[in-house]
Amino acid sequence: MKSKTNTIGPILVLDRLTKSFGGLHAVSELSFDVRDGEILGFIGPNGAGKTTVFNLITGVYRPTRGRVLFQGQDISGWPPYRVVNAGIARTFQIPRPFRHKTVDQNVEISTLPNEIFTRYPSRRERRERVLQCCTRTGLCEVCGQDPSQCHDVSSCACRREFPNTLPHAGLRKLEVAKALATEPALLLLDEPFAGLTVAEVEELSELLRDLQREGRTLVIVDHNMRGLMKLVERVVVIHFGTKLAEGAPGEVAQNPVVQEAYLAGSGAGDETA
Repeated sequence: MKSKTNTIGPILVLDRLTKSFGGLHAVSELSFDVRDGEILGFIGPNGAGKTTVFNLITGVYRPTRGRVLFQGQDISGWPPYRVVNAGIARTFQIPRPFRHKTVDQNVEISTLPNEIFTRYPSRRERRERVLQCCTRTGLCEVCGQDPSQCHDVSSCACRREFPNTLPHAGLRKLEVAKALATEPALLLLDEPFAGLTVAEVEELSELLRDLQREGRTLVIVDHNMRGLMKLVERVVVIHFGTKLAEGAPGEVAQNPVVQEAYLAGSGAGDETA
C-alpha cells in the first residue's frame, strides 16, 4: 500500500519553491523538509501563503521556480491526479462533499482510478476500502451506528446517510475518510480543527495520531494553536511566503519574531491562507 513507506531521508522536500501571480510573490524561495513519519505543523498569519504551498505540492499550481520532491522524485508541476497516485492526499478547509451522494459514496469516489492505464479495483476491493475508511475515521458512529455492527458496506449506516445530515465534526471526518481512501503516504490537512469544540479537536487529534502510528506522514495547517501545538512534533512558520522559523512547538511559540508576525498579521485577509 502507498501508505506504508520506507523512505530514506525526508519524504517531502521543498527546494527554493517560488510562485508568482503577476508581480506578487505569493511564495518566495521557500525551502524545508518533511521527515518521514512525523506530524508537522505548517503555520503562519492570515495571507502567509500556506494554502498556496499546498496547491503547489498537490499540482493545483505549477511553481514559477524551485522544486517539490516526494520520496526523492521531482513532482514539480505534476497534475493533481499524478500527485494522488504517487501517494499524496489532501483535505480542504471548507468541506465540499457531493451532496446528492451518500456518505459511503462520497468515500468510494476516492477509490476510483484517475488514469486510463491504472488497474481498476474490483467492486469488492472498493467496498472493503470504503468500509475500512468509514469505520477507521468514526463515520459509522457519526451516522448513528456501533462500528461493530458494520460488517460490510451494505449494513453500514454510511450507506443511508447524506452529507447534509452530518454535524460539522462529521464533515471533517468525511474529508479525512475521502483522503484515506486514496491510500496516501503523505496527508496534507488544511484547517481540520476549524469550527470544532475542544472535545472534538481532541477526538480528531487522536485519530490523526493513530494514522501516524500506522506509518503515515502528516502536514497540518491550522489556526487553532492550542490544539495544533499539542499534536505536532515540529513546526514550520512562514510569513509573506518565506520561511520565518522552524523548530519544536514550544520553541517556535516563544520566538519573538513569530509572535510579532502574528500580531502584525492578525487583521490581514485570508484569501491564500
